[in-house]
Amino acid sequence: MPDQVRHDVLSDIYFSSLIPCYSVPLCGLKPPDRKDAEMAAEELRNIAIIAHVDHGKTTLIDSLLKQSGTFRDNQRVDTCVMDSGDLEKERGITILAKPTSIKWGDVRINIIDTPGHADFGGEVERVLHMADGVILLTDSAEGPLPQTKFVLGKALKQGLRPIVIINKVDRGDARPEAVLDEIFDLFVSLEANDEQLDFPVLYASGRDGWCVRELGDERKDLTPLLDLVLAHVPAPTGDESAPFAMLATLLDSDPFLGRCLTGRVIQGSAKVNETVKALSLEGELVENGRLTKLLKFEGTERVPVNQVHVGDIICIAGLTKASVADTIGAPGLAQPIPATPIDPPTMAVTITVNDSPFAGTEGKKVTSTMIRERLLAEAETNVAITFRESENKDAFEIGGRGELQLGVLIETMRREGFELTVSRPRVLYKEENGQRLEPIEEVTIDVDEEYASAVVDKMNRRKADMVDMRSSGAGHGGGKTRIIFHAPSRGLIGYQSQFLTDTRGTGVLNRVFHEYAPFKGDIPGRRNGALISRETGTAVAYAIFNLQDRGVMFIEHQTPVYEGMIVGEHSRDNDLEVNVLKGKKLTNMRASGSDEAVTLVPPRRMSLEEMMSYINEDELLEVTPKSLRLRKQHLCPHERKRASRQTA
Repeated sequence: MPDQVRHDVLSDIYFSSLIPCYSVPLCGLKPPDRKDAEMAAEELRNIAIIAHVDHGKTTLIDSLLKQSGTFRDNQRVDTCVMDSGDLEKERGITILAKPTSIKWGDVRINIIDTPGHADFGGEVERVLHMADGVILLTDSAEGPLPQTKFVLGKALKQGLRPIVIINKVDRGDARPEAVLDEIFDLFVSLEANDEQLDFPVLYASGRDGWCVRELGDERKDLTPLLDLVLAHVPAPTGDESAPFAMLATLLDSDPFLGRCLTGRVIQGSAKVNETVKALSLEGELVENGRLTKLLKFEGTERVPVNQVHVGDIICIAGLTKASVADTIGAPGLAQPIPATPIDPPTMAVTITVNDSPFAGTEGKKVTSTMIRERLLAEAETNVAITFRESENKDAFEIGGRGELQLGVLIETMRREGFELTVSRPRVLYKEENGQRLEPIEEVTIDVDEEYASAVVDKMNRRKADMVDMRSSGAGHGGGKTRIIFHAPSRGLIGYQSQFLTDTRGTGVLNRVFHEYAPFKGDIPGRRNGALISRETGTAVAYAIFNLQDRGVMFIEHQTPVYEGMIVGEHSRDNDLEVNVLKGKKLTNMRASGSDEAVTLVPPRRMSLEEMMSYINEDELLEVTPKSLRLRKQHLCPHERKRASRQTA
């Protein structure tokens, strides 16, 4: 059997297994007739759900999928089904935007779940091009936060008319009326037009699956929301007779189909096996190809179809070079579809080969060639990531929106079997009219009133400017203070852990890119020095016990260590070389109870992002599939002294 025929047969078998089993929807509809749907364009609505992180977008979509009959009555469904990645499930955040669709009456509603964290803003900007309307979700207690402002601003600039949902109104500290006033003020500050200011409002509990127009209405299901979407969001428009054109918005890969591009059909229609071409934003030809597969979204699955029409959100296969922001169109298409430029990255790390004494003992992908290919693939599919390499191609600079986005990439690579070393994150500066500009972030902090002064003091040391401060009822709730700063991005690197310590774990810090501003001068880094292992071997409890007075330890009994590895934080501001291998001298005399007296303080545990932020310029983070280790850039003490003299 020829390879191409075998490939298509396998693809058909694979996707036939993905077609979901339909149950009768709550509204009493019959399952859609696939042949009829392919012969003519369906009535559609395309919406995106946008919100700050953890305000309930994915949970609301769960309830919509269940109530629209997407799942069988006896089907077991996980919570947050749209968060399909392991990291998304573990961290409870959406990292990649994902489309889904439901049937309501005779209308198919395409819904796009978007990330809520500012570091993944590149995803939000792209998917808004696929939507004709947006649902703005806001927590009834926290109110609008920085990412709410960011994503709403993007939506308003594109002329979209939001539907506002005040979520979690069943919280004990809910304040829906005050939050509604704050949302209206936010619309005004973002220069919304009169049509956008006349937004409809619903009150909801996405977790319990209900929404109401008025707080006193019966709390039953999400019918008011779905009816409002049909009434408020316009149907897609476009010239069905024009040459086929779609804007590639998302890119992923499939083991059967290869590269898959997801986007919205802007004009015309297309059938399977038709010839198409890809144009870049500048109108240059990227490649010619054939639509080997056309897929639509039904529930949480991608289902193959024979034809697509204007307004459809589809996934196509068959192109090998086309990427995000390219226009896929008929051979006669002359002009590309305009796309909004993506905000540039503000932070970068340098990734190099792992050269520690333990290199290659835990991972299989250890060479610079493997790391380079993986990073190039990431930069191709993620437009918010930039890639640069050194002349020798042995060091790679990866730029992103923030520590979380860079940390997610590195965590993904370590789970794929990579070993690498990572530098401290550094901000990316701009030169304008001979002046050095640095990224400034808007930081919104909610803290108990007793900790407000400590937070203000620490932020002032980081060159932050306070722009607003509200207490109690006007802010987050009783006994709370909301403070807004404009702070340099480099001053916030590593501040999260210090912030949690200062607020006894009760504070909430949110940040989003604000602007570029003139360089604000030097900012002090980590004050304490490091405890550095002077030998290679296995740490013992007796040595750690005797070193606990010197500082906070990062390791425990039986942890493998090597020369130059950071094993703890010194209580003073200088680095100190220590021996964590030194055991108790053996004698034939034993004192009663002395061996049981070795009591170790639990070591400090840090996440990957915290470790990246913790290290200084002369330190590195070693990342392997099983371990995260802090180390000095130069492992040998003589080399460290030589390097310090050169930088002095």
